[in-house]
Amino acid sequence: MSDVVQVAGEVIAIRRVGAYQHLTIVAPGVAEAARPGQFVALAVGGPTSANLLRRCFSLHKVSPSGAYGGTLDVVIAAKGPGTQWLAGLRAHDKVDVVAPLGRPFPIPTEPVACVLVGGGYGSAPLFWLADVLRERGCHVEMVLGAASEDRLFGVVEARRSADGVTVTTDDGSAGRRGWVSDVLPEIITRTSAAVVYGCGPMGMLRSITEVATAHGAVAQVAVEESMACGVGVCMTCVMPVRGKDGTTRMVRSCVEGPVFRGDRVRWEAFTDGVCRVPADTVGAPRAGGH
Repeated sequence: MSDVVQVAGEVIAIRRVGAYQHLTIVAPGVAEAARPGQFVALAVGGPTSANLLRRCFSLHKVSPSGAYGGTLDVVIAAKGPGTQWLAGLRAHDKVDVVAPLGRPFPIPTEPVACVLVGGGYGSAPLFWLADVLRERGCHVEMVLGAASEDRLFGVVEARRSADGVTVTTDDGSAGRRGWVSDVLPEIITRTSAAVVYGCGPMGMLRSITEVATAHGAVAQVAVEESMACGVGVCMTCVMPVRGKDGTTRMVRSCVEGPVFRGDRVRWEAFTDGVCRVPADTVGAPRAGGH
């Protein structure tokens, strides 16, 4: 966490992209240290209306230098009061930034085929990752999925960043009707992909992990657990992950993640939007105990 900085950022651009808001923020010192898969924690509210907890977003991309200095880009879906406040910011508004946070996507040491899978605006960090992988000589395919066409993010950008792009929507309003997991087996087989990267809802990450594992590929997934502090203090984002020793522990996705090997996450613990502690987890309550 030595590269993490807290800075007073300044919004220099905000634009609507489908169902989302795309913010560009001047944040000195962030871009130079950041890597794909890391995230930013933004303070919400003004001096007299601040929310206690920050809101965390994947870094869409960074630019170490420019007319304004180093900038970062995030993509926001305005749902609750916090994200609505952020989506309502205008050019030259100030926003307090803590970044870069979390562990980034691991990059293969050899040029191998990779498939990058994004659900909704979960695709935001994948374009930057695609650029890094292609610089390493990797063949990159992208799969973008969403419930409907307006919930997709970055289809045009994907065609610039990847060697091949497949789009799926639940309702068939764009691309192929169905889920990203429906098209993934063919793409992994066709490209002999060694790694599948994913970012999006937990159910989607579970399904792509299962497909990747069945086809001999490693899944590296950025989870979307709710994060509040972003620095490992508040414990709102703990989730069960199996370690290299085979033992399951509750780990903080903001510090030990947000990127995990998919086959180590205890996906069965997530039901109905709630994460339950598996009985064999270190420190888990004993049945009948107090």
